[in-house]
This record gives sequence, structure tokens and C-alpha cells, in this order.
Amino acid sequence: MVFEETFRDLPLEEVIGDRFGRYSKYIIQDRALPDARDGLKPVQRRILYAMHVEGNTQEKGFRKSAKTVGNVIGNYHPHGDSSVYEAMVRMSQDWKLRKVMVQMHGNNGSIDGDPPAAMRYTEARLSSIASEMLRDIEKRTVDFVPNFDDTSEEPIVLPAMFPNLLVNGSTGISAGYATEIPPHQLGEVIDAAIMRIDKPEATVADLMTVIKGPDFPTGGIIQGIEGIRKAYETGKGKIIIRGLAEVETIRGGKQQIVITEIPYEVNKANLVKKMDEFRLDRKVEGIAEVRDETDRTGLRIVIELKKEADANGVLHYLYKNSDLQIAYNFNMVAIYKKRPTLMSLPKMLDAYIEHRKEVIVNRSRYELQKAHDRAHIVDGLVKALSILDEVIAVIRASKDKRNAKDNLIAKFAFTEAQAEAIVSLQLYRLTNTDITALEAEAAELKNKIEELTKILGSERVLLQVIKKELRFIKKGFDDGRRSKIEKEIEEIKINLEVLIASEDVMVTVTKEGYVKRTSLRSYAASGGLDFGMKDSDRLLQRLEMNTTDVLLLFTSKGNYLY
Repeated sequence: MVFEETFRDLPLEEVIGDRFGRYSKYIIQDRALPDARDGLKPVQRRILYAMHVEGNTQEKGFRKSAKTVGNVIGNYHPHGDSSVYEAMVRMSQDWKLRKVMVQMHGNNGSIDGDPPAAMRYTEARLSSIASEMLRDIEKRTVDFVPNFDDTSEEPIVLPAMFPNLLVNGSTGISAGYATEIPPHQLGEVIDAAIMRIDKPEATVADLMTVIKGPDFPTGGIIQGIEGIRKAYETGKGKIIIRGLAEVETIRGGKQQIVITEIPYEVNKANLVKKMDEFRLDRKVEGIAEVRDETDRTGLRIVIELKKEADANGVLHYLYKNSDLQIAYNFNMVAIYKKRPTLMSLPKMLDAYIEHRKEVIVNRSRYELQKAHDRAHIVDGLVKALSILDEVIAVIRASKDKRNAKDNLIAKFAFTEAQAEAIVSLQLYRLTNTDITALEAEAAELKNKIEELTKILGSERVLLQVIKKELRFIKKGFDDGRRSKIEKEIEEIKINLEVLIASEDVMVTVTKEGYVKRTSLRSYAASGGLDFGMKDSDRLLQRLEMNTTDVLLLFTSKGNYLY
């Protein structure tokens, strides 16, 4: 056969448009945006699932991170190891996530932006709350798809016992879409989900009676309830986050500003450096020293002030000109029904509740089938034990296992499954206590079957189960709120005194309108002669003033200069 090369004459726009379109779809659906149901991006989901399959869980020891990364790349995520390890490290950083998914031993980076140790040094395991994301995954609760090389299967979404998308938030940039969902307080989110289950028409105003707003792992003060409300209604909104700072008085009547919480995702080292630059460049007067006193007890940045400095003025200057105060823009985009969607708070809760309904229906079906199968076997065993001697006689007279099963089926009308259970029974199980245990198990199975049938038959009972499980998570993992919320955004006004050092100076004004300020020291050194005037010009006024004074100059045309 002769191989012919075929060339197709296509316009470039068409080719690029098609290829970029396909690439964009992949990036949007399978990389950068979280799923509305479990709040995870594919790489995060694959890491958690791989650790779960390996049994690398909370109650067991830590394992080398490199082992997990290798598993994830080899089985589920055929991409670079650094992208997997970076995602894994982020899931272990308690200043990035409200509830960490991975516990890590070793250097997992810092709030100063230091890089983590290489994966061959660190060790990791799933956190206990991450195991709740995966609970019941083996009970066919979610759909699985073949992995990239068809050697095993992976879940397309996790069962997610709690609304992780809101609890941990998400941030990502894809083609044409970006997402910015802030973290929230677990207890508040669960209360909001329960409210939405009880009252499906609950409005944002209703929900905001329990879910006050975002709750950042780094604490801080959130300003602007209006912005929060708008974001919860539309998916977009703006708030202000500022660090927590207090003014303390120290020896000799001096003051210092102590910062104990900084805004979310702000690099502390850069913030301290920027503040120190204000001092060096004399952008703001009154800072004597900036020190980072953070240690294992907590974050602490100290700004020591000069004796006569205005502490509030300096603090306001820092809010305005450094990352001690930042704007945060909500942009709550998630993949909902396979498409990127800008989601309001009620919509996010509904997507989660819908998902949980599916999970619990699937789980109940699976457990019901299992219970029916077991009840059938138990019935067979109870019957066999009541005619034990005859059963033993039939088995002893048989040639082999297959023949024994056939004889039992023919003689006593057992089913195939029951006969298999009888011939597999160990001799010690034939003690007289066993029949009571089996009867107890039969009764228990009967109750379980009734209960599961109720769940599958009634939406009301199904919702009760969802609420019960949410309350269970709340009881086990709830902690206090870290961020404080203030209603109004404070307008920052900066006094000039903060920016200008108070100093006595000599000001000279000449006939031709030349105004000059000279320090008293240099004025004295030059013997009062160096004014930099033209030869034709002459001095009108010589004034001794302070840099914080105001000088008004009036011209012959009736204008004035401030």
C-alpha cells in the first residue's frame, strides 16, 4: 500500500478557533475551577482519593509525600509532579484553608511565602475531615469513570459529607473564567444548609442570619456587609479585609502598633518589608523601628513609634498604603451541571443538597441490596441449624462440594447462595449459641431493611438523614469564627502631620516670587546669605516657621497661594 500524504487547506482562524475552543473547555471543566458539589478541582480530588485508596488516613502513620505524588501521577493525573505536590501542600496549609485536608510533617511552606521542602523530605496523611469528604465512597454513592489508561477507576465527584466549596473556598484562573470564593465558618455553613433544607425558599437575608459572611483562616476584620450581601445574591461583590492592629503604650510614654492578624493571602514578609521601607524613605514620619516578632505562639508584627508620633495617623497610613488592608472581590464561579456558573449563596447550597440527596439514595440502595442478600443467607442458616443432623448426613454422603450443594438444593429446597453458605460453614459455628445470634441478626436486618425502604420511599425521611449527618459533622469539627465582621467600610483620612516631620525652618520670599525653605542649620552655616536668588532679585520677607505651619501668599492681582 502506498502511503499518500494529504494536506487540507483550512483557514487559520478556523483551526486555531477549534483547537483553542477544545483546550479552553478542558481547562474550564477539568483543571482550574472547582465542582459545585464537593468544592474540589480534579487534581485535589485525585490526591484525596489516591490517599484514601492507599489507606493513608488519619488513624495511621504518616507516609512520604513523594509516594502519594507518584500514585496520583501513575494512576489518575498524568501531569507534572510539581503541580500535584504544590496542590497537596496547599491543602495542608492552615493559613490558606479553613479546614486542612492533608496533615503534613516537615516544612510545608510558610505565611512568609517560603517554599516547602521537597516531597522526598515531607510526609503526609489525610486529615480526619478529609476522610468525611470520602465517607461511603465504596458504597457506589458516586459515579466512577475509567482513569486515563483504563487500568482502574476514579470518582468524578466525592460524596462530601459537608459543603466544602463554602467552607474552604476556592481560587483559580481558567480560559475566560476566574473564580474567587472565600472560606467560611463550618458551623455557619451547615446551619445555612439545614435552613435551606427546612425552608427551600429561604432568601439571602434569611440565610445571613446564620451565615454572617466569610471567615478567613488568618482572621482579620471584614468590612462591608452590603458587599457580602451583594455577593451572596449575585455571586459578585467587594469587601475590605484589614489586619488586626492595636496601639500599646510602652516605656517612656512611647507607643507601638502591634499587628496580630493580617489579611488573607497576604505575604507577611513582604508586608513587613514594605512597612520598613516607609520608615527608610521617610514616606511617613514617626516610625522608629519595624520588627517581626512572630514565633510558635502566633503572628506578631511590632511597629515602634517615635515619642511624639500620632499612632492612629500612622496606622491609617499603613491601612491605605500597604497590604495591611486589602480589597477582596468575590467571583463565585463553579462547575455546575458540567458548565461554569456564577453562583449565588442559595444556588451553592442547593447544588450541595441535591448532591447529598443523590449520594444518600445511592448509598441506601446499595445497603438495602446488601441487607436483602444477607437476610436471605441468615434465613438459610437458621433453617439448616434446625435440621442440622439431616444436613450433615447429606453433606457426608456427597462426593465433593458441588455435589453437596446440589444435594442440599434438591433435598431441602435451599437456594444456591444458601447452600454455598452452609457448605462453607466452619464446624465450630455449630455450637448451640449460634442459633440465637443468627435470629438476633435476622431481626436486626429486618429493621434495617424497613429503615432503608423508608429513606428510599420518602423525601422527608431522606432530608432528615441529610440533616442528621450534617449535625454530626458540625458536632465533631465546629470551631469558633476567626474573622470579625463590621457593617460599614471605614473611610481612611490621613492627617498631613503624619506625613510631615515637625521641624523649625527658615522661609524666604523674594520680589520676583521665589519662595525657598532652608533648614535652620544650613541657614546658620551659610551666614544667612545662600538664598539662590537671581542678582536682579531682592528679598521681601524672611520668616522663621515650622514645617507643619501654613503660609498664605497674596499676589497683587488678588490671587493667593496656600
